[in-house]
Amino acid sequence: MSGEDLLRARGLRVTRPRLAVLEVLEASRGQAQGHLDVDQIAAQVRARLDTVSTQAVYDVLSALSRAGLARRIEPAGSPARYESRVGDNHHHIVCRGCGEIADVDCTVGEAPCLTPSQAHGFVLDEAEVTFWGLCPTCQQRRAEDMAAAGDPGLQTPVGEVAR
Repeated sequence: MSGEDLLRARGLRVTRPRLAVLEVLEASRGQAQGHLDVDQIAAQVRARLDTVSTQAVYDVLSALSRAGLARRIEPAGSPARYESRVGDNHHHIVCRGCGEIADVDCTVGEAPCLTPSQAHGFVLDEAEVTFWGLCPTCQQRRAEDMAAAGDPGLQTPVGEVAR
Protein backbone atom coordinates (compact mmCIF):
# COMPACT_ATOMS: atom_id res chain seq x y z
CA MET A 1 0.00 0.00 0.00
CA SER A 2 1.38 3.43 -0.89
CA GLY A 3 1.97 6.18 1.64
CA GLU A 4 -0.96 8.11 0.19
CA ASP A 5 -3.23 5.08 0.59
CA LEU A 6 -2.04 4.46 4.17
CA LEU A 7 -2.77 8.05 5.16
CA ARG A 8 -6.18 8.08 3.49
CA ALA A 9 -7.13 4.72 5.01
CA ARG A 10 -6.50 6.22 8.47
CA GLY A 11 -8.45 9.39 7.71
CA LEU A 12 -5.39 11.63 7.44
CA ARG A 13 -4.78 14.28 4.80
CA VAL A 14 -1.99 13.51 2.40
CA THR A 15 0.80 16.07 2.78
CA ARG A 16 4.40 16.13 1.64
CA PRO A 17 5.77 16.17 5.24
CA ARG A 18 3.59 13.18 6.22
CA LEU A 19 4.68 11.23 3.16
CA ALA A 20 8.34 12.08 3.79
CA VAL A 21 8.19 11.01 7.45
CA LEU A 22 6.47 7.74 6.46
CA GLU A 23 9.22 7.13 3.88
CA VAL A 24 11.98 7.80 6.43
CA LEU A 25 10.41 5.48 9.01
CA GLU A 26 9.84 2.72 6.46
CA ALA A 27 13.40 3.05 5.09
CA SER A 28 14.79 2.65 8.62
CA ARG A 29 12.72 -0.47 9.34
CA GLY A 30 14.91 -3.47 10.02
CA GLN A 31 18.08 -1.34 10.04
CA ALA A 32 20.55 -1.38 12.93
CA GLN A 33 19.51 2.23 13.62
CA GLY A 34 15.82 1.62 12.90
CA HIS A 35 14.50 3.48 15.93
CA LEU A 36 15.01 7.13 15.07
CA ASP A 37 14.69 10.22 17.25
CA VAL A 38 13.03 13.41 16.00
CA ASP A 39 16.30 15.09 15.02
CA GLN A 40 17.33 12.08 12.91
CA ILE A 41 13.93 11.98 11.24
CA ALA A 42 13.90 15.75 10.65
CA ALA A 43 17.36 15.66 9.02
CA GLN A 44 16.28 12.92 6.62
CA VAL A 45 12.98 14.65 5.85
CA ARG A 46 14.85 17.89 5.11
CA ALA A 47 17.03 15.99 2.63
CA ARG A 48 13.82 15.05 0.80
CA LEU A 49 11.87 18.31 1.11
CA ASP A 50 14.60 20.94 1.57
CA THR A 51 12.73 22.72 4.33
CA VAL A 52 10.54 21.52 7.18
CA SER A 53 10.50 22.66 10.79
CA THR A 54 11.28 20.37 13.66
CA GLN A 55 7.86 21.27 15.10
CA ALA A 56 6.21 20.09 11.87
CA VAL A 57 8.01 16.76 12.21
CA TYR A 58 6.80 16.45 15.83
CA ASP A 59 3.25 17.21 14.64
CA VAL A 60 3.46 14.62 11.85
CA LEU A 61 4.86 11.96 14.20
CA SER A 62 2.09 12.67 16.69
CA ALA A 63 -0.58 12.30 14.00
CA LEU A 64 1.01 9.11 12.61
CA SER A 65 1.29 7.62 16.11
CA ARG A 66 -2.35 8.39 16.93
CA ALA A 67 -3.38 6.84 13.60
CA GLY A 68 -1.37 3.67 14.28
CA LEU A 69 1.11 4.26 11.44
CA ALA A 70 4.09 4.91 13.73
CA ARG A 71 5.07 3.77 17.20
CA ARG A 72 6.71 5.99 19.79
CA ILE A 73 9.01 4.32 22.30
CA GLU A 74 10.70 6.07 25.21
CA PRO A 75 13.58 4.12 26.76
CA ALA A 76 14.55 5.57 30.14
CA GLY A 77 17.27 8.19 29.78
CA SER A 78 16.84 8.52 26.00
CA PRO A 79 14.83 10.80 23.76
CA ALA A 80 11.64 9.40 22.26
CA ARG A 81 12.26 7.16 19.27
CA TYR A 82 9.91 6.27 16.44
CA GLU A 83 9.47 3.23 14.23
CA SER A 84 7.09 2.01 11.54
CA ARG A 85 6.75 -1.52 12.94
CA VAL A 86 3.29 -1.34 14.52
CA GLY A 87 0.49 -3.67 15.52
CA ASP A 88 2.52 -6.82 16.06
CA ASN A 89 3.09 -6.74 19.84
CA HIS A 90 6.89 -6.71 19.69
CA HIS A 91 9.22 -5.45 22.41
CA HIS A 92 12.65 -3.83 22.53
CA ILE A 93 16.13 -4.50 23.85
CA VAL A 94 18.27 -1.46 24.67
CA CYS A 95 22.04 -1.32 25.10
CA ARG A 96 23.09 0.41 28.33
CA GLY A 97 26.40 1.36 26.72
CA CYS A 98 25.55 3.00 23.39
CA GLY A 99 21.74 3.18 23.42
CA GLU A 100 21.26 0.89 20.40
CA ILE A 101 17.70 -0.46 20.23
CA ALA A 102 16.66 -3.73 18.62
CA ASP A 103 13.25 -5.32 18.16
CA VAL A 104 12.37 -8.49 20.05
CA ASP A 105 9.32 -10.53 19.11
CA CYS A 106 6.69 -11.11 21.81
CA THR A 107 8.09 -13.17 24.65
CA VAL A 108 5.07 -15.38 25.29
CA GLY A 109 2.85 -15.39 22.22
CA GLU A 110 -0.25 -13.31 21.67
CA ALA A 111 -1.07 -9.85 23.03
CA PRO A 112 -0.91 -8.79 25.74
CA CYS A 113 1.74 -11.54 26.23
CA LEU A 114 2.13 -10.78 29.94
CA THR A 115 -0.52 -10.54 32.61
CA PRO A 116 -0.12 -8.33 35.68
CA SER A 117 -0.95 -9.68 39.12
CA GLN A 118 -3.82 -7.18 39.29
CA ALA A 119 -5.53 -5.54 36.28
CA HIS A 120 -7.48 -2.95 38.35
CA GLY A 121 -10.49 -3.34 36.07
CA PHE A 122 -8.57 -2.59 32.87
CA VAL A 123 -9.11 -4.64 29.73
CA LEU A 124 -5.56 -5.43 28.66
CA ASP A 125 -4.58 -5.39 25.00
CA GLU A 126 -0.80 -4.94 25.06
CA ALA A 127 2.26 -5.29 27.26
CA GLU A 128 5.26 -3.10 26.55
CA VAL A 129 8.51 -4.68 27.67
CA THR A 130 11.99 -3.19 27.48
CA PHE A 131 14.96 -5.47 27.99
CA TRP A 132 18.29 -3.85 28.98
CA GLY A 133 21.83 -5.11 28.50
CA LEU A 134 25.03 -4.60 26.48
CA CYS A 135 25.15 -5.03 22.71
CA PRO A 136 27.98 -7.15 21.22
CA THR A 137 30.03 -4.06 20.32
CA CYS A 138 29.83 -2.66 23.85
CA GLN A 139 30.56 -6.09 25.34
CA GLN A 140 33.73 -6.27 23.25
CA ARG A 141 34.73 -2.72 24.18
CA ARG A 142 34.16 -3.51 27.86
CA ALA A 143 36.22 -6.71 27.64
CA GLU A 144 39.07 -4.82 25.93
CA ASP A 145 38.95 -2.04 28.55
CA MET A 146 39.03 -4.59 31.39
CA ALA A 147 41.86 -6.54 29.76
CA ALA A 148 43.86 -3.34 29.29
CA ALA A 149 43.34 -2.56 32.97
CA GLY A 150 44.43 -6.09 33.93
CA ASP A 151 41.00 -6.93 35.35
CA PRO A 152 39.50 -10.15 33.98
CA GLY A 153 36.13 -9.15 35.49
CA LEU A 154 32.93 -11.12 35.30
CA GLN A 155 32.32 -11.92 31.65
CA THR A 156 29.06 -13.16 30.16
CA PRO A 157 29.39 -14.44 26.59
CA VAL A 158 27.42 -12.69 23.84
CA GLY A 159 23.84 -13.98 23.69
CA GLU A 160 23.75 -15.28 27.27
CA VAL A 161 21.95 -13.84 30.24
CA ALA A 162 24.03 -12.71 33.22
CA ARG A 163 22.82 -14.35 36.43
